[in-house]
Amino acid sequence: MSSPWSAPSPAPSRRAVLRGGLTLAAGLAGMTGLSACRSTTEGLAPVEEGRLDTKHWPGHRPRWLLALPEGARATVVALHGHGADAGMWFDPPLAQRLAHELGVAVAAVDGGTTYWHARADGTDAGTMVLEDLLPAFEQAGAPTDRIGLTGFSMGGYGALLLATRLPPERVLGVAAVSAALFFDAHEAAPGAFDDADDFARHDIFDRVDALRELPVWLACGDDDTFAATNQSLAKQLPDATTRFDAGGHDRAYLEAHWPAGMGFLTNR
Repeated sequence: MSSPWSAPSPAPSRRAVLRGGLTLAAGLAGMTGLSACRSTTEGLAPVEEGRLDTKHWPGHRPRWLLALPEGARATVVALHGHGADAGMWFDPPLAQRLAHELGVAVAAVDGGTTYWHARADGTDAGTMVLEDLLPAFEQAGAPTDRIGLTGFSMGGYGALLLATRLPPERVLGVAAVSAALFFDAHEAAPGAFDDADDFARHDIFDRVDALRELPVWLACGDDDTFAATNQSLAKQLPDATTRFDAGGHDRAYLEAHWPAGMGFLTNR
């Protein structure tokens, strides 16, 4: 997949994280692993933005974004799709609006094209999220005792994967929209896995027992490339909440369904 919405198409350009009327202020100075600034705009949760120092992505300081309303009850980590970055949740301001409406922090970080798992080149964006990002956000004031995980496409896969790596009692739930799931290594998107062994180590269908212990919400369009794999996973998770309806692998489907997935997580 060459873009977060449909393939093939060019990766989206980087736009400003927030649109007009934002005031930047210095913040979080001296926080371990973070450099940050804070943005606010009326009617939306305030946003903090910075760079993360991590050993799990050599040579990179990935950008993170955190919509943190006052009195946030929990934190939901949103993982982006292939060809996108952390800003996909914040421009347009979906994360800020839902954080404000639902009373939870919504966090995102750049993950490149890693598929959110350990790669042969030394990158491990999934461990970066669990070991570096969550402690940093806790230090920023976001509640991280229980974590929700959500994502689109590559990020939907990543959300399901990372949910199985945390103790079940710490996982608020997982909400995946159009998750990039594959039945075997031969069907996987180019670059999603290093080889067949890498696929086997990170195969979601081998983690069904762990997912059955968690609240799971799945949505996927009938015309989506991943419709069959998402429906197959749902059949193995009889307690999951699912929405399989009209739509394709695009931003329109994401924006129409992600608020419901977020509602599922925050109603836990």
